[in-house]
Amino acid sequence: MTTDSLHSSSPKIPDRTAAGRALADQLSAYAQPHTLVLALPRGGLPVAYEVAQALNLPLDICLVRKLGLPEQPEVAMGAIASAGVQVLNHSLIDKLAISEALIEQVANLERRELERRDRLYRGGRPPLCVRDRAIILVDDGLATGSTMRAAIAVLKAQQAGSITIVVPVLPASVRQELEQAGYQVVCLATPSPFHAISPWYETFTQVTDEEVTSLLAKADVKMAVRQ
Repeated sequence: MTTDSLHSSSPKIPDRTAAGRALADQLSAYAQPHTLVLALPRGGLPVAYEVAQALNLPLDICLVRKLGLPEQPEVAMGAIASAGVQVLNHSLIDKLAISEALIEQVANLERRELERRDRLYRGGRPPLCVRDRAIILVDDGLATGSTMRAAIAVLKAQQAGSITIVVPVLPASVRQELEQAGYQVVCLATPSPFHAISPWYETFTQVTDEEVTSLLAKADVKMAVRQ
């Protein structure tokens, strides 16, 4: 499989694990002591796990919940993260005259799911500090890029250092938008035509909560041994 060359007749990515290993081969220059690998759960965790293991870097999750419009959930009016971080798209909110009450209603729903995942995935462990650290931000693919943009906004609010976006597949248009915004994008392919992520994988089963907690625990043990 050649970078940036997937088409309808091309070989597909076997699974998320294979994607992570292939991406790690492109990231050796990022194996620096101040670098942190962050996964967007759930699907991004198996990819990020392989990247972190190959580069001998600490792994954590970037718990973000997009605040989608009630009738257009794919459109983000903001995002929330742990520790009370909230980022709002004020230009969209003003343009659509979205009320504070509606924003809070959506935020409360997403906050409950965020808290559930935080308790379950971290098991009481505090998140790793991102302030001034180089971040490798990983997902299993991007379609519109809205969740990734929300994650970037949250990390910037937490004063992270540089952010490199690492995904197996995404549309060329989304890659261009992210690069024009100043972010480096490392990927395996920008398939065309692009309608969804799953068709570019041979196996793309849903990642469970149990898989997320298991991989995070394994990463913690291996990092402790290395130290």
